Amino acid sequence: MGLTMTEKILSAHLVEGELKRGTEIGIRIDQTLTQDATGTMAYLEFEAMGVPRVRTERSVAYIDHNTLQNGFENADDHRFIGSCAKKHGLYFSRPGNGICHQVHLERFGIPGKTLIGSDSHTPTGGGLGMLAIGAGGLDVAVAMGGGAYYITCPKVVNVKLSGQLSPWVAAKDVILEVLRRMSVKGGVGKVIEYTGEGVKTLTVPERATITNMGAELGATSSIFPSDEMTKAFMTAQKREQDWIPLAADPDAEYDEVIEIDLSKLEPLAACPHSPDNVKSIAEIGKLKIDQVCIGSCTNSSLLDMMKVAHILKGKTVHPDVSLSIAPGSKQVLNMIAANGALSDMIDAGARILESACGPCIGMGQSPNSGGISLRTFNRNFEGRSGTKDGQIYLVSPETAAASALTGYLTDPRTIGEMPAFSLPEVFTINDNMVTLPADEADMDSVEIKLGPNIKPYPETHPLLETIAAPVSLKVGDNITTDHIMPAGAKILPLRSNIPKISEHCFAVCDESFPARAKALGQSIIVGGANYGQGSSREHAALAPLYLGVKAVLVKSFARIHRANLINAGILPLTFVNEADYDKIAQGDELVLEGVRNAVAEGKTELTVVDKTNGAVIPVLCELTGRTKDIMLAGGLLDYTREALK
Repeated sequence: MGLTMTEKILSAHLVEGELKRGTEIGIRIDQTLTQDATGTMAYLEFEAMGVPRVRTERSVAYIDHNTLQNGFENADDHRFIGSCAKKHGLYFSRPGNGICHQVHLERFGIPGKTLIGSDSHTPTGGGLGMLAIGAGGLDVAVAMGGGAYYITCPKVVNVKLSGQLSPWVAAKDVILEVLRRMSVKGGVGKVIEYTGEGVKTLTVPERATITNMGAELGATSSIFPSDEMTKAFMTAQKREQDWIPLAADPDAEYDEVIEIDLSKLEPLAACPHSPDNVKSIAEIGKLKIDQVCIGSCTNSSLLDMMKVAHILKGKTVHPDVSLSIAPGSKQVLNMIAANGALSDMIDAGARILESACGPCIGMGQSPNSGGISLRTFNRNFEGRSGTKDGQIYLVSPETAAASALTGYLTDPRTIGEMPAFSLPEVFTINDNMVTLPADEADMDSVEIKLGPNIKPYPETHPLLETIAAPVSLKVGDNITTDHIMPAGAKILPLRSNIPKISEHCFAVCDESFPARAKALGQSIIVGGANYGQGSSREHAALAPLYLGVKAVLVKSFARIHRANLINAGILPLTFVNEADYDKIAQGDELVLEGVRNAVAEGKTELTVVDKTNGAVIPVLCELTGRTKDIMLAGGLLDYTREALK
């Protein structure tokens, strides 16, 4: 039996376990990336481990999230991250150089390598043939220190592509179709592999758009082959020496197969408030819009920008629409400035933003109250835009640009013939905004620069023998990390200050939660299905940790968030019978007796007693040997410190 691409990369990097679906494996990590919203905490954690220099082949620290500097906090974080990078052996991508995933694709990604990043959209690298996985900052810190990264050995889904996209139908429409079929939790525990003759028709930036939004499926990763199209892209980036071919064996076996004929796809949109609430533009009908935002790590490549510029050229944005455009990297911005595309955008009335994440994470450009905003981004969770009642639709750049001109959601196929778009044979290369690390001989002289907003990792404790605590919060299904720990311009600057950012924990659901949880001292959160979907932000675990949350009991977890809870020493529990969710109310007193002993003995079924109503509820606590030891120690940082002694 042949191997899938995923199996080939995993087997070449396997350091612990065996490639058996559903079991835990440890893999060697070749590359890491961080961004500034998660990076400060990751480097505080790395420093706490006492490892002097990163042990990966390449680690890069990016500044792309917290670039709105309306106070000292973000600038201090950037200075701290830059000093850590210089001292500990990382490349440092300075503010303005671009969005981490776009820049990493252009300048650092290598087919066949493993990459983890403290951002859930790290699987963008799969467009280049990498096994790229989003992770919590502490997992990235451990990998930088030379430690293995542990995941559940995934199932592998083959999305078999045939045909070719019709004019003005985009790669964004491909991943929206996959989301429509699989849902936001359909990829949990899986890697999505794209194969078939249709793959050969997609450029690397188009492939990266598709793998980027694999995160919205809940997938561990997504990956395309490394083929002649990949080679052409890397050659144009003057990195052809890093190219290798990679493809699944012809007789590879998959756990699931989905077939998509690209020629039959039409322009789609994800409607509020979920990326899998997908309908065709025709189904939605004539929808008046207020705003269009083009950019993000999903759709800010040179190819995307050229298509947008062509649509806008010689025209004017509708007077009722605000259009903003953010090129994904300095390279993209330089090239559209040189070839005239930038002028076409400006002439049409677009507002040009810096090469950063910006509005995708609520960092500016919030729509008007109740406003309808078309965005080429990857998430449209309620309130994420910064406007609580904003109605966010996710669309392709082609649909976004066409709609910006008409003032209504518009099928781009109605705007006329599409010219041939192709990538350049040579990209403009200028890496002067990437600072190299200090030589090993000079690293000791580098001073780590801490600002007053940067606070240490929250205090942790070994797992208690008995957890007896009230339910401080009960929430429903599909709670996202944006619900747990909101982003946005007001809150993101607090990412390096857990005591302060915890004041906003669950504020989207219940503004009184932080004060209540802190007053209780210890508490338990109860939730529904797919709890913790979305971002990789470990702050969604660290803030509850600081507020005294000892356990989270839900119907099911999203992968990264469950791992982050374990890393923080918070016990992740799931209902044996989902109907038992209804037996618990907020404020009920819950007791788990003998927890520490049960975990130490490897028991997977525990009992929760609701002292308020007398209900006896069986729950699952599925911890492997390693995660069991992490939980007993009080979290991954404590566990790693002990292991490094």
